Amino acid sequence: MSKNNLTVETINKTLEWGYEKALHGLPGTDNIFELAESYLSKNSTVDEAIDSLIRWQNTKAATSGFLTGLGGLITLPVAIPANLASVIYVQIRMIGTIAYMRGYDLKNDKVKTFVFACLVGQATFDIFKSVGIKIGEKLTEQAIKKISGEVIKRINQAVGFRLVTKFGEKGIVNLGKTIPLIGGIIGATVDGIGTNSIGEISKKVFNENPVGDLAACQIN
Repeated sequence: MSKNNLTVETINKTLEWGYEKALHGLPGTDNIFELAESYLSKNSTVDEAIDSLIRWQNTKAATSGFLTGLGGLITLPVAIPANLASVIYVQIRMIGTIAYMRGYDLKNDKVKTFVFACLVGQATFDIFKSVGIKIGEKLTEQAIKKISGEVIKRINQAVGFRLVTKFGEKGIVNLGKTIPLIGGIIGATVDGIGTNSIGEISKKVFNENPVGDLAACQIN
């Protein structure tokens, strides 16, 4: 697939696919909830568990054994390279796990939108600023409900455009050479498109949240 074939619609469908698979798991892999419990059980605090998760994504990301579990990628709902979809899946699972460990409800569509937004790296905050959302100050759940459907739609559109540009710049062909679907390592490429940065941004977006909603956001 060339850059010209990678559209916002294709990216958005892949994000939805990746989110669903991250929640329910692919054969041989942990879903978000299992991954979270695994890291929480091995670390004394949530922050330590999150940092450990991010380090794992950077150093191991996916061994050949992990990729074997991604065989479900062949059932992609859209025509997108399986190796690119695997990167999206791995990163969505990481972001979702961070959100879950911080107490967010992953069944909330607004939370899902924020997970997708973290995929664009530093541009996440530019997108939020453009729609009047400020990250980092905790408000009541009532304030969060002010995030309208139109704002969510605008965020999703902006994320789609950013990701088309991001993956287009990195080069789908190069991704293909670096990440064989089965029997290889995608760690270098995952790191190359900013997994560490995405992890750190996810920590800022998904602050500790005992009420289980997007209480770390302020609507200006």
